[in-house]
Amino acid sequence: MCYDRYVAICKPLHYGTLLGSRACAHMAAAAWAAGFLIALLHTANTFSLPLCQGNALGQFFCEIPHILKLSCSHSGYRREVGLMSFTLSLELGWFVFIVFSYVQIFRAVLRIPSQQGRHKAFSTCLPHLAVVSLFVSTATFAHLKPPSISSPYLDLMVAVLYMVVPPAVNPLIYSLRNQELKDAIRKTMTGCFFKKQ
Repeated sequence: MCYDRYVAICKPLHYGTLLGSRACAHMAAAAWAAGFLIALLHTANTFSLPLCQGNALGQFFCEIPHILKLSCSHSGYRREVGLMSFTLSLELGWFVFIVFSYVQIFRAVLRIPSQQGRHKAFSTCLPHLAVVSLFVSTATFAHLKPPSISSPYLDLMVAVLYMVVPPAVNPLIYSLRNQELKDAIRKTMTGCFFKKQ
């Protein structure tokens, strides 16, 4: 999405050549392949771990750090740490790409002379940036929070925030630019407000 916005705003005359159907198919295939590879590696390693403390997790989601607490194998733990390091390096690369794209986008948008043009450009970028920020901030908090503030309820709430909320609000955030949807939401909210009074 950030590359699409980058090309649309920073290189609009080259949009058709840079983001043709072939380029979109390659990017989608790369994203799916990377996600599948990471999931396959983590799943294979998780199933190879010997569990010496039972197999019951006090979690709604089966997350890797909680599984590692049940493991009694140091080699499996080292393999998983290596896989997590590989995954984090990929994610860091994607994050740097997103940040670089948005810095270029904001530089280009701020050079637009008209206020209406800047508003239109920002309105196409901000929904994607909001969804990405929500996911990155909650996932970062979930995985980097100190163990002293860890509790099963907090872990569950944060896991739901970064695994369920971004995909659930994604259609809503992107469709808020649609005037018909805005009117329907406004009508529903005013109807609910006046019924309560």
